[in-house]
Amino acid sequence: QVQLVESGGGSVQPGGSLRLSCAASGYTLDEIVIGWFRQAPGKQREGVSCFSNSVNTTAFGESVKGRFTISRDNAKNTVYLQMDSLKPEDTATYYCAAIIIGPGSHYCIVMHPPGWFDYWGQGTQVTVTS
Repeated sequence: QVQLVESGGGSVQPGGSLRLSCAASGYTLDEIVIGWFRQAPGKQREGVSCFSNSVNTTAFGESVKGRFTISRDNAKNTVYLQMDSLKPEDTATYYCAAIIIGPGSHYCIVMHPPGWFDYWGQGTQVTVTS
């Protein structure tokens, strides 16, 4: 079992920044792939980012490329989603997700779909408004 806890959401003005955290427990970051997704009311869940610590690969959704970045703290088993130049259309509930992986495989060359992930956090709200 992988437990995920997101934090860092809030309200920010357009052009502002937020950093979301996804703290994982049960497995190390080398043993899992982390995905970030978001869902706005009435819309489908959208892939934001994918991160594989074991092979150091990262993928981003087209709508956030160049604005969002990923970092991690292995000691804290935590992945961070840095969101810059935020736009009102970034408003959504953000979720981190995880799947346990085997060794020697390549992940996050492209975004993996939501159904590929087995474990989900509770979500954190991000609101971008003036």
